[in-house]
Amino acid sequence: MRRHEPDLFSLVTGLSFVVVAVLYLLDSAGVLRVDGRLVIPLLLIALGVGGLAGALYRMTRRRKPEPELGPEPDDF
Repeated sequence: MRRHEPDLFSLVTGLSFVVVAVLYLLDSAGVLRVDGRLVIPLLLIALGVGGLAGALYRMTRRRKPEPELGPEPDDF
């Protein structure tokens, strides 16, 4: 299996939906009271933070030091 870089946006998105699902599960079981007016704004904030973190991560990973240019071969 080939190793790849983690995708922070996908990770935050998946975790956000898992948290929302668990909160609604606990609400339906009567363990916790979930205010539905806060779920969508908090979910959108989490998605925005995930997108920003993913973009910043990719920007820092793409910045690699430029290779030093050696002498050019003579063209004849």
